Amino acid sequence: MQRTPLIAANWKMNGSAALVEEMVDVLTALPLTEHAVVVCPPATLLTRFPAVCNFALGGQTLSHEISGAFTGELSACLLQEAGASYVIVGHSERRALNGESDELIAAKLARAVAAGLTPILCIGESATERQQEKTQQVLARQLDAVYASQPELLAKSVIAYEPIWAIGTGESATPEQAQTTHAFIRQHLARYNTQSAVRVKLLYGGSVNADNFTALFRQADIDGALVGGASLKPAEFAQICLAVTKGAKE
Repeated sequence: MQRTPLIAANWKMNGSAALVEEMVDVLTALPLTEHAVVVCPPATLLTRFPAVCNFALGGQTLSHEISGAFTGELSACLLQEAGASYVIVGHSERRALNGESDELIAAKLARAVAAGLTPILCIGESATERQQEKTQQVLARQLDAVYASQPELLAKSVIAYEPIWAIGTGESATPEQAQTTHAFIRQHLARYNTQSAVRVKLLYGGSVNADNFTALFRQADIDGALVGGASLKPAEFAQICLAVTKGAKE
């Protein structure tokens, strides 16, 4: 089945109004198809983007609560009002630095879907888990926490495989390694819903750049990328986006 590709930019705690302007200028000059690209800047920069452009916007996290006395948190509705239609859920940095559990991540993803946001669920194993050959066990646990009891959420999700050992290290999985893991993820997802497993977008993240993305995107089960550092360089990010629009799988 031909799935629509997606490139997502995660600026993390980086960026500025000047970078927003530069990114808008670069991306609006590209022949992007609808919802082919989503940019996830710090929440304070969301409203700096034009109300109408040829790419989507997303948040980097959200609260599992609707509203209330939760200082510093952002609800799904607040993100939507700022222009977001996507939101990253369960990034490894949130899991490690903020102690987000599988259960909390499941609640956040459900809240995003209920509000009409498309969640980008991040999953991935550490270097130690990889060395212990526990990659599939870890990914299965992270997926089961969300979809085993809520399989209907799969059809409204995007999933990003980000091996923790590759995030920000300059070390990326080989295309063959990434494809093997993505194929496992899709096979595991079929336990919840066969049709949704075929249709769901699977992104690769972990030191993605303009040099390695084309080979990664050619793999059968890799439908795009969640880009970190390279998304802060508009010209390089544009090259990654163009690899999708030009049909790198061909």
